[in-house]
Amino acid sequence: MTTELRPQITDYSHLEPLPDPPRREPDMLQSRRIDDFRATLRVHLAHRNDVLISGDGYLRREAGDDSEIFVPDCVVAFGVNPRGIIARNGYVINEVGKPPDFVLEVASRSTGRRDYTVKRDGYAGYGVQEYWRFDYTGGRYHDAPLAGDTLVEGQRYRPLPIHRDADGLLWGYSEVLDVELCWDAGDLWFRNHNTKLFLPAPEDVEQLREEEQRRREEEQRLREEEQRRREEEQRRREAAERSREDERHLREAAEERVRQLEAELRRRDAVQDT
Repeated sequence: MTTELRPQITDYSHLEPLPDPPRREPDMLQSRRIDDFRATLRVHLAHRNDVLISGDGYLRREAGDDSEIFVPDCVVAFGVNPRGIIARNGYVINEVGKPPDFVLEVASRSTGRRDYTVKRDGYAGYGVQEYWRFDYTGGRYHDAPLAGDTLVEGQRYRPLPIHRDADGLLWGYSEVLDVELCWDAGDLWFRNHNTKLFLPAPEDVEQLREEEQRRREEEQRLREEEQRRREEEQRRREAAERSREDERHLREAAEERVRQLEAELRRRDAVQDT
């Protein structure tokens, strides 16, 4: 089923951030893989400033629908306002004006089965063009070590081909990202579809992780600045309201004093006339 979308929001400053999703028990190895994945994508797509590469926030059709509880590990969307969506603390399809182009879920013991059942149906319903799943255990948590789907007819997924090289490496081609996603002994890598060269090289991952950490710190700084700006604006509004109220009280007191003086003058004039 397709959904009619509203025009894309370009100014998010008037919108309050969505609440943080419930935190799961952290899997440090899984979190590190997700961070590496996002950082590698940011390097690959660094030539564009209209690409969102994010995760850990809600993916919803409507902002106020708390029944929608999808929290993808990685979301990629092209032609959007990434800073605004990050400040919103989640991806709201009817605000952005389009569904994400790509979603990835990394397997975990607690959510693995849901990734290839409930979420697969949900992301298809949302209109996510490609949905990929990576299971570093080799398929113990997911139904396969590596799997990808592409949306057909705007409403259902068709599995993408997964190939096996002679050395046992599994890979599939993402048309959305124009790279190959590769499963290699429990690690996830990108590979250039034409040259078959990996990107980035393994020795670059630590640098990418540091860049990812700096990016997270910068995003946190921006969120804190935005919160301080909102609080300061609220204080200014309250101070202005108090000032207007004080001025009103002073004006009313002055007018009352004038009325009293006029009444006193009239009384004295009346006494003199008698």
